[in-house]
Amino acid sequence: MPRVVDVVRAVVSPLTRTRVFRRWIGPQALPVVERVVSRLTHGRVQVSALLVPSLVLHTIGAKSGEARDAPLMYCPDGQGRAIVAGTNFAGARHPAWTTNLLAHPDAEITVRGRRMAVCATPIPEAERDATWSRIEQQWPGYRNYERASGRTVRLFRLQPVRKAES
Repeated sequence: MPRVVDVVRAVVSPLTRTRVFRRWIGPQALPVVERVVSRLTHGRVQVSALLVPSLVLHTIGAKSGEARDAPLMYCPDGQGRAIVAGTNFAGARHPAWTTNLLAHPDAEITVRGRRMAVCATPIPEAERDATWSRIEQQWPGYRNYERASGRTVRLFRLQPVRKAES
């Protein structure tokens, strides 16, 4: 018997590939809903986590030096690692968080209310197809965002690290 989450994913997944979702719902409405729900639940609930493994990435702005947060889908990669893809809902530009990680690979993530330090490394070209296959096992058709964007999506592996004691 399929789990409720699997049924919901099967219904929602095709909707995420529509022009309306990629242009308005995903980049405009979803972040607002995520912020409201996060505030109401003190960061314990993420809307996107109801469908896929989700985390909040805490980075430092590449230009501003300011703290930045981005709720993201992730794909578990074993040993506590996570893979994140800078799809930007098939937008022509890379999302800012990917530029932040390139400038400041030491970041933090919050997963299910637990905050931890990570080091981000770009996925090498030789591993991209295998990485996309792994991601698409979780969310079928996700690589279509890359194809529709006309750019090579930045993929990162987030490796947990121990914070140095002060």
